[in-house]
Amino acid sequence: MSSALVVIPTYNEIENIEKLLRNIFSLQRDFHVLIVDDNSPDLTGAKVKELQTEFPEILFIIEREGKLGLGTAYIKGFQWGLEKGYDYIFEMDADFSHNPNDLIRLYNACEKGGNDMAIGSRYKTGVNVVNWPMSRVLLSWGASKYVRLITGMNIYDTTAGFVCYRRKVLEKINLDKIQFVGYAFQIEMKFKTYLSKFKIVEVPVIFTDRTKGTSKMSSGIISEAIFGVISMKLKSLFKTYDI
Repeated sequence: MSSALVVIPTYNEIENIEKLLRNIFSLQRDFHVLIVDDNSPDLTGAKVKELQTEFPEILFIIEREGKLGLGTAYIKGFQWGLEKGYDYIFEMDADFSHNPNDLIRLYNACEKGGNDMAIGSRYKTGVNVVNWPMSRVLLSWGASKYVRLITGMNIYDTTAGFVCYRRKVLEKINLDKIQFVGYAFQIEMKFKTYLSKFKIVEVPVIFTDRTKGTSKMSSGIISEAIFGVISMKLKSLFKTYDI
């Protein structure tokens, strides 16, 4: 059995999912994949189940009744991975914005480098983003700078969604107490890992905006991150803050 599980939430990713899975399964290191599909109208879930006949021991799927939020999808996947005994659990987008080849680099940063969380970072060595309009680059980069300032975390890409966790990190964090379900979920997971004094490393990656499918970004997701960070930081100042 592989020690590594990649959790990928999906909603209407029929144009990307087969190619992405084949890329992951062709890597030199063995990765298992868990798809958490929120009842995609374009039948992404059906395509994954079709591919399970070809990859029966390494491809898994959880189907939910509807769109319940990115954070809850990851939490469901993390809990599943912990129950199944995986030592390294990843989060990754389904739209090829994250290069599957970088999974090995993130894995090595934890397994060989001795780190507990490896972040695929867009901003560790400048701005490594392709195909985004300048307005969105500035928004994302500015959000990460803002979060870094408020929380005190020494992380350049605080909103990154390409991450490898050692299982002990996810065992330490009370996943049932994660507050945010959208964009701010990424920030909250890093903040609680940081507060728990785990070793965090940023691995520079090139982020490429999707060429197929539709972005899930919205103003509500961004506002959750902006205002949620202040609330999260204030709560962390009290001993009752639940990590």
